[in-house]
Amino acid sequence: MANDKDKNSIFAITKNLTITCFISGIILAGVYYITAPVAAQKQVQIKNDTMKELVANADNFKNVNGKKDWYAAVKGSKTIAYVVPAVSKGYGGDINMLVAVTPDGKVVDFSIVSHNETPGLGANASEDSFRGQFKDKKAADLTVTKDKSNKKNIQAMTGATITSRAVTKGVKEAVQQVTTFTGGK
Repeated sequence: MANDKDKNSIFAITKNLTITCFISGIILAGVYYITAPVAAQKQVQIKNDTMKELVANADNFKNVNGKKDWYAAVKGSKTIAYVVPAVSKGYGGDINMLVAVTPDGKVVDFSIVSHNETPGLGANASEDSFRGQFKDKKAADLTVTKDKSNKKNIQAMTGATITSRAVTKGVKEAVQQVTTFTGGK
C-alpha cells in the first residue's frame, strides 16, 4: 500500500513541477513580448546617438544601398561621411567599431561598440588621447609605431600594442572600403 502512495506522490510532484514550468514559461514569454520591441528601439537609439557623436555636423543618416550596416552622414543634400562597421581581433577577442570616414578617405572618428580588452590597458583605445590620433588620416598613415617622434602614424598605447594594432587595422580597413566604394572622391 505504501508503494502506491509513493507513486501518487511522485506523480503529484511531477504534475506540480510541470504546471510551474509551464506558467513560468508563459510569464517569460509575456515579458519578452513586451520588452523586446523596447530593447530593439533602444539599440537603434544607441546606434543613432553614436553616429551623431561621430559626425556631429550631419543633419541625418541614411542607409547606403547595397551595403549592410553602412550609413551616409548627410548635411543638406551632400554626403559628408560614411559610418561603417569594422571588426578586428584584439588581445581579448573581437573589437567591434563604428568608423566615420569622409568620401575622400579620411578618418573623421571611430567608436568602439564592444570589446573584451584588458581594463586600464587595451580598454583605453576609446580614450581621446588614442582616438584623436586618427582624425584626418588616410589609409597610408594608419600604421602603428612605438617611435614617439613619429607624429605621422599612430602611437601605440603603452602596454597595449596588440589592441593598438587591432583598432588601427579595423579603422584602416574601413577607410579602404569607403575609398573603394567612393573611388576616393
